[in-house]
Amino acid sequence: MVTVAKFLDVASGLQPNQFSVGSKEQINSISDLDPTYRQLMDEPYACVMAIEGPDGRPSLTPMWFDYDGDKVLVNVAQHRPKAGWIRKNPQITILIMNSQNMYHWLSMKVTVEREISEDDPAEGPRVTAQLNKIWQKYVGQGDEYGLRDPSFEERRVLFECRVDKLATFGQP
Repeated sequence: MVTVAKFLDVASGLQPNQFSVGSKEQINSISDLDPTYRQLMDEPYACVMAIEGPDGRPSLTPMWFDYDGDKVLVNVAQHRPKAGWIRKNPQITILIMNSQNMYHWLSMKVTVEREISEDDPAEGPRVTAQLNKIWQKYVGQGDEYGLRDPSFEERRVLFECRVDKLATFGQP
């Protein structure tokens, strides 16, 4: 079960207590999420990922968003500090905002359940395939991810995350 906090918005006009949580509901799966917010997950909207940095403050990273079934997928370069920060504190917050309407967004609190290295002999190809998939979703040119650091053999890691809580706001 996932709790969804539905914020009151001004899409239908001004109302008392606007911009506060209007209701909460339980859903069994993110596939049960209202299509108004599922579109934010499916369209190529960038998200902002927040993780705890070494100084205890949130570290924010704009990135591409992906999910598979009920799992949010976070694919990062293995050598970057954020990979270590995620390992140290596997709780992540993600905000996806409609680039055409900042008053239409979805916030997710997720927890890493599993880490898969691109070098894993059995599951590594899945990491590469997922990276190529989101490259196509966001860039749409070429079959393979085209931003690997050319100065060394960049490797990726995929964090599979359970969705703990959602918050929704606004209309497209």
